[in-house]
Amino acid sequence: RALTSSLFIDGGPTPQEAIHKLRETEEMLTKKQDYLEKRIEQEIAIAKKNGTKNKRAALQALKRKKRLEQQLTQIDGTLSTIEFQREALENSHTNTEVLKNMGMAARALEMVHKGVDIDKIDDLMQDITEQQDVAREIGEAISRPFGDAFDEDELLAELEELEQEDLEDNMKSMVGLPSVPSSKLPSARPSRRSSKCNTARS
Repeated sequence: RALTSSLFIDGGPTPQEAIHKLRETEEMLTKKQDYLEKRIEQEIAIAKKNGTKNKRAALQALKRKKRLEQQLTQIDGTLSTIEFQREALENSHTNTEVLKNMGMAARALEMVHKGVDIDKIDDLMQDITEQQDVAREIGEAISRPFGDAFDEDELLAELEELEQEDLEDNMKSMVGLPSVPSSKLPSARPSRRSSKCNTARS
């Protein structure tokens, strides 16, 4: 408790500072792990070397190995605790920043909407709708054709007259052509050459 409380005297470190310190501690303990693992390997090698020659030296090496292994186990547990603490602090810091930004956004929205009158918005939207209707009516009036109010029956009658005149003109042009003979034309005489051919065949 004393250590925990001393960390936060006079407001304590910021989350970033605390995370940085925890990372430094992790790195230090990791290096200590590497050192202990190498020492353990060395003590095992000494025990093997003196197993038959110097039994006392071999036993001493194994005892040192045991103590080193105990230290290594303690460091493993400490690293797990520090890692858990760092991750919790990082998550807490992230959540705090998210909440802070969300609060700022909420206040900004509140300031934006503070001077907005809902009734005025409804009136404005109604005015916009009315002006759109007026604009549409103006557009329809501008695009509407004018001056073409003709009687369709009158136009059809005029068209029929034009067709009749065209037909009469065609008939007149046909009158000037030579007439087709009504009598039957005489049949053609067989040629002398064909008569000779027939005589030769017979």
